[in-house]
Amino acid sequence: MIKRLKIPEKFSFRTRLFAVMIGMLVIAGILILGTTSIQYESQRENYHLGRLARKEFQIQTHIDYLTQKYSLMNKPVQVWEEFASDFEKINKIHNVQYSLFKLQGDPIFIYHSPLEVVANNYKLSKSILDQINESQDGSFIEHYQSDIDKFHASYKILKDRFKKPYAILFFPYFEDISFSENELNTFIENLYQIYILLLVGVIFIAYFLSRYVTRSLETIKVRMGKMGLEKKNEKIHLKNATREIDSLVKSYNKMVDDLAESAEKLAKTERQQAWQEMARQVAHEIKNPLTPMRLTIQSFMHRYDPNDPEIKEKVADFSNLLIQQIDTMSEVAEAFSNFATLPKPNMKDCDLVELTQMAVNIFHHDHILFSSNEAHIFHKIDRTQWVRVITNLVQNALQAIPKNKTPQIGVQLLSENDQTILSIVDNGNGISPEVKEKIFEPKFTTKSSGMGLGLGIVKNIIESHEGSIKCMSKIKKGTTFVITLPRKTFSEEKQ
Repeated sequence: MIKRLKIPEKFSFRTRLFAVMIGMLVIAGILILGTTSIQYESQRENYHLGRLARKEFQIQTHIDYLTQKYSLMNKPVQVWEEFASDFEKINKIHNVQYSLFKLQGDPIFIYHSPLEVVANNYKLSKSILDQINESQDGSFIEHYQSDIDKFHASYKILKDRFKKPYAILFFPYFEDISFSENELNTFIENLYQIYILLLVGVIFIAYFLSRYVTRSLETIKVRMGKMGLEKKNEKIHLKNATREIDSLVKSYNKMVDDLAESAEKLAKTERQQAWQEMARQVAHEIKNPLTPMRLTIQSFMHRYDPNDPEIKEKVADFSNLLIQQIDTMSEVAEAFSNFATLPKPNMKDCDLVELTQMAVNIFHHDHILFSSNEAHIFHKIDRTQWVRVITNLVQNALQAIPKNKTPQIGVQLLSENDQTILSIVDNGNGISPEVKEKIFEPKFTTKSSGMGLGLGIVKNIIESHEGSIKCMSKIKKGTTFVITLPRKTFSEEKQ
């Protein structure tokens, strides 16, 4: 059982309008939120860097004052330590903790240092000294972040009034982000409240706007859904329609006029096609018996011998065959005169072996081989229609074989317990897969002549006998038609 894939329904214009308006609001909110966060982060960074610079300048000024007061330039660490209490007061006065190093990185006063400096015996590493010396103004800022501590660290070379360096100041700056975070959170909370109100308002606006915009479209949709070739379609008249809707309404009204005109032309064309189709079918049915009649007459004329002792029997067989084909044409002509379909099957008990053999013998072709697995196979069947099926399929097989190839056509009857199978095999050019799907359609043909009704009529005859027909083909190798008649169409087999 083949499961059909469920195709998702397309979104309506109203839904799309909802989605666009709400989507625009959401995107605008995300952009404003992102821009605000970036702006706050930039302002916060600039604020703390400025504050660090001010603090650092205050500490530097205080250290310069003490250094000049006690003439500590280029003095050993032991001399600096004599005034340690004065330098320690700087921490309390400015509420900071700094450290002071010699130009070579040796510690003078250590009140706070990064873990890297502590691990290096409280000395500045060569990499830090290189970064300080390579900077343009003799200072650089580094961000320390660990599980224990997180701060900005400023390293700066201190110089006397003659611009001669004498020490390195380390100043840690700890950010107080609670205020900026609270301010940012307050702003975002207010923004959320505003956007909730905007979202509710947009939903209401989108709802009424979509109803107003799509009202005319709904009218057109309903009218178009009721359109039909056999109906009298009504035009649409709208007041105060927009330019686009008015253009759509005019197109719809024009389509109504065109559809009415097309329906009238189509009805006329259908009547003509019906008569043409009937004429083609009748012409084909009349032409179909003429071919075996022509072949039979030509064969009889070729083999006619007045001195033949069996000449009377042969003339009788020849006359019976012509009478049978003439009767077939008479039935078709009578059916057409009554404006009816082809004659209904006249079901009688027939020997399929004998009937098929007779139909094959009509062609008098040495390359057509007939075989059967039983001497007699009895069916309740229409004789003339069965002969028509055989002659049509054999004739198609002969026409499918190119002239430069020796024909090999096999006609085989096979009787089984619940069905009888007739196979007609040829060694022709074969049928492509694209064409094979259409060969039983009326008016389809691959030949330059003919009307394409033969195989369609064959299929109808087989189906009227409750059987089936199928085609198997290989390009350049040949084609096989297989007809299957079920057992329930059999009469009691004669002994």
